[in-house]
Amino acid sequence: MEFSFSLFVGIAGTFPIDTTKTRLQVQGQHGEARYKDLKYRGMIHAFSKITQEEGVRALYSGVKVALLRQASYGTIKFGCYHTFKRLLVPDPANETVLGNVLCGVSAGVLASSVANPTDVVKIRMQTANTSYRGNANSGIVVSFMTIYHEEGTRGLWRGVSPTAQRAAIIAGVQLPTYDWMKKEILEHQIMGDTVATHFVSSVVAGLAACIASNPVDVAKTRMMNQRHLKAHIVEGSRQNVLLYKNTVDCLFKTASTEGFRALYKGFIPSWLRMGPWNIIFFVTYEQLKRLNHVVSGSGEKWC
Repeated sequence: MEFSFSLFVGIAGTFPIDTTKTRLQVQGQHGEARYKDLKYRGMIHAFSKITQEEGVRALYSGVKVALLRQASYGTIKFGCYHTFKRLLVPDPANETVLGNVLCGVSAGVLASSVANPTDVVKIRMQTANTSYRGNANSGIVVSFMTIYHEEGTRGLWRGVSPTAQRAAIIAGVQLPTYDWMKKEILEHQIMGDTVATHFVSSVVAGLAACIASNPVDVAKTRMMNQRHLKAHIVEGSRQNVLLYKNTVDCLFKTASTEGFRALYKGFIPSWLRMGPWNIIFFVTYEQLKRLNHVVSGSGEKWC
C-alpha cells in the first residue's frame, strides 16, 4: 500500500510540470510541420502560454491516464526491484551497487513494457492533439480504442524501445543511487534515518537519473507522438511515413538538425518534476513503511 499511495501523491503534485516538459520536447522538429515552430521559450513561458490559451485544465490533460500508468508501471517497477534484490541477495547487508543496478534495470524494462499503451495516450493528450483531448472527456477506454482502430496494436506500443531504454536508465540510476546515498549517510553517521536523509537521497537520485535519461526521454516523447495510420484510414496523398525509425535514428536526426542541446530539451521541467516527485515518493514511502512497521509491531493489521 505504501508505494501505491506515494505514487499517486507524486503524480498529482508534479503533472503540470510534466506537461510543459512534453510540449518543450516535441517542438522544433524540422520534419514535423505541426511542431516545427518554437512556440515556448522555456518552462515558465510554457506554463503561462498554455494557461492563457487553453486554460489551467490543459496542464492536467492526460492526468487520469497518467494515474493509470503509475498504478501499473510504478507499482510493478518498485515491487519487482525489491523482489529481485531479495532473490539476488537475501541479506540486505550484502547488497552491492552493481547488483542493485541490475535489479533496477530489469524492473524498469519489465514495468515500462507493460505500461507503454498508457504512456502513448498520455503524451498525445499532453501535446494538444484535439482528437485525443476530446476522447479524454469521454473516457480513457475511448482513447485507447481510437489508437487501436487507427493504428492497430503496434500503435499502442509505439516508442516501446526508447521507453524501455529510458526506464532502464532511470531505474538503473534512480533506485540504486537512492539506496547508495542513504546507506552512505547512515554509515558515516552524517544524519540518522530521518526525513532529512530521505530528502537528500531522493534529490541526488532524481538529479542523476534526469541527467542520464533526458536524451532518450526526448526520443521517447517524439516517437510516441508520431502516428502511422492503417492504410484504409489514410486519405488521398496524406503523408503516413514515420519520421523516426528507432531511438538511434531519432537521437541522430534531432542532434543533426537542431543541435546537441536539443537532446536536453525540457531538462529543467524534467528535473523539477523528477526532483519533487522523488522527494514526495521516497519520503512518503519511508514514512508509510515506518508506520506499517510500528502498527505491525503492535499486533494491529495494516494493509
